[in-house]
Amino acid sequence: MPKDQEEKNAAYAYTQNRELSWLRFNRRVLEEAGDSAVPLLERLKFISIFTSNLDEFFMVRVGSLFDLSLVSPEQTDNKTGLTPMEQLEAVYSVIPGLVEIKNRLYTDVAALLRQQGICDLTMDELTPEERRYAGNYYKTRILPVLSPQIVDSHHPFPHLANKALYVAALLHGKKSAAAPSLGLIPVPGNLDPFLPMPGDPKRFVRMETIVEHAAESLFGGYKLESACVLCVTRNADLSFDEEKFSDSDEDIRSHMSKLLKKRANLSAVRLELSRKIGRDFLKLLKTRIGVEGRQIYVDQAPLNMKYIFSLISSLPEDVSAPLSFPPYVPRWPEDLDKTGSMIEQIRRRDRLLFFPFDTVDPFLRLLSEAAEDPEVISIKITIYRLASSSRIARILCRAAENGKEVTVLMELRARFDEANNISWSRLLEESGCQVIYGVEDYKCHSKLCLITMRRGDRLSYITQVGTGNYNERTNAMYTDLSLMTANEQIGLDGTVFFQNMLIGNLEGTHRHLLVAPAGIKSKLLELIDGEIAKGPEGYICIKANSMTEREVMDKLAGASRAGVQVQLILRGICCLRPGIAGQTENVHVTSIVGRYLEHGRIYCFGRGADTKLFIASADLMTRNLDRRVEIACPIYDQEVKGQLLWILHTQLEDNVKASSLLPDGSYCRKVNSLAPCNSQEVFMAKTIHRPAPPKPKRPKGLHRIFGAFRRR
Repeated sequence: MPKDQEEKNAAYAYTQNRELSWLRFNRRVLEEAGDSAVPLLERLKFISIFTSNLDEFFMVRVGSLFDLSLVSPEQTDNKTGLTPMEQLEAVYSVIPGLVEIKNRLYTDVAALLRQQGICDLTMDELTPEERRYAGNYYKTRILPVLSPQIVDSHHPFPHLANKALYVAALLHGKKSAAAPSLGLIPVPGNLDPFLPMPGDPKRFVRMETIVEHAAESLFGGYKLESACVLCVTRNADLSFDEEKFSDSDEDIRSHMSKLLKKRANLSAVRLELSRKIGRDFLKLLKTRIGVEGRQIYVDQAPLNMKYIFSLISSLPEDVSAPLSFPPYVPRWPEDLDKTGSMIEQIRRRDRLLFFPFDTVDPFLRLLSEAAEDPEVISIKITIYRLASSSRIARILCRAAENGKEVTVLMELRARFDEANNISWSRLLEESGCQVIYGVEDYKCHSKLCLITMRRGDRLSYITQVGTGNYNERTNAMYTDLSLMTANEQIGLDGTVFFQNMLIGNLEGTHRHLLVAPAGIKSKLLELIDGEIAKGPEGYICIKANSMTEREVMDKLAGASRAGVQVQLILRGICCLRPGIAGQTENVHVTSIVGRYLEHGRIYCFGRGADTKLFIASADLMTRNLDRRVEIACPIYDQEVKGQLLWILHTQLEDNVKASSLLPDGSYCRKVNSLAPCNSQEVFMAKTIHRPAPPKPKRPKGLHRIFGAFRRR
């Protein structure tokens, strides 16, 4: 074997491609739709989530690979050595199989829902009364807003909006010798996506079904040969050109608004069809839209499944409840007094919220109290994503109106939330908040809120550090952590952080907080080295969403070779392959996909009294560690440490929703023993608050500490 080939094989001995790893994650999302233990409507949701995930994958990852193949065709992935085009070929070889699984599962779930009376109807399935009702709705509500168009030499091909639905028709004119024409009808996006039948809301017909049925009547003088619903996915990987922007006079908010308009016109990366069509029809669409055969998919499921959530919410409760997860109301932590001052309670002891099992209300109470407290002089916060009707933003506005100094570091480049953030930034400014937009070339993905108070001549701080966004909606759907602390040193670091952000300084010194791009990766490598020095006594447990950073993976492989036990809990991408002989034999990777989206980040190094713990906003990805502003916060409070250790241990014990990553990059479900453990159900049933306080001399071995919490 040539030496360069040996070196290449060694370089990629224990790593795998990011895109293929992500597709395996999305397959695990889809597998939840095939789990008969999951309620039927929840299985339908998982198909919708899989579809939405895949949409974003095409818009962002496939789109960027296409761009890269044109700009840097020889650039290779540092995990596998594949060029952009080779990665695209690998992606396109995997996706048809996923679409096939999705189609089969959707067919199965739809059939089971029909047995419950929940029917997605064709026009032919409507009763005479339902047909009259749908016909009247079509004539009065749909027809007036339809814009059918013929595409020929006199009528140019229109722009097809990203992820919008269209009915396409192959038409023949009165002159039989004439070439067939293409007809297009945009499905109205400003109407409800489905029409419930009168008297029985479980029976419904989708908007595109009604429009397709009426297609022939809309093209007078033409004969319809065939028709289908289609949907184009476009590249959405916008490039924020800092160099060009810095030479202009416009502000970043105006520049981002222009970029959002540009996104709608980027090139097509996928064409989805609702059914198979003839060769001539397909050739016509391929030519007009500009896609290759491998970019075209025939889907038996609805092409846009976002309507599923509004459909489920519209069903009568006696119908939806038995087919859904039992409702769960986030609890108020029992160690926090609902009527007492949040500021005073946090001054006494650090508090940890664990979403969605805990309610977000204690943090909202803290923020609201700070907005009114005369001792509070300033509130500073980083914002990446906000809810569309954000209570947090409105409290910040009230604080500014009350005369507090409110500084909001707003990230306008949060993908697909740009427009929402632009809107909120205007409202915050109008209320008197100082809004800044982060650092050039670096997205600010940190989750930090600093409340500064003055008592006499002395300043004190309440600092909140989180792993998830300040978004009440996702707080109810994602598992995240929120630390609230009065630790003065962390508060002082928070002050330094915001001072640095105001002047665009990424090289600031922090004594306790770890701040990327300068501070997290270097500290992680140092901590891993510390465990390597312990040899087989070393222990590393990291919970995050994804891992792609090559330097971190190489260091973890080195830890494995030194005998260190490495436990990784990674929901999504993991480019480090465990179990490779002589390389990663001591690395174990667990992925959990369940009712809630796993989103929290915990870094744990060592066992027993020497355990070092952090919560963080950063995944172990190159973009997070090198190209974003991120924060990791050390945990000093012993009770909070115990809570985090219990969370990690419970997730490692999960054998219901957990899968193990195998050496070949595939996953297998963990064995469900006689004592099944669904970690998210454990978290719903058991509180993490008030764990047994640690004894002065803790027994060596993390498993013994875990055991103390398990016996609670």
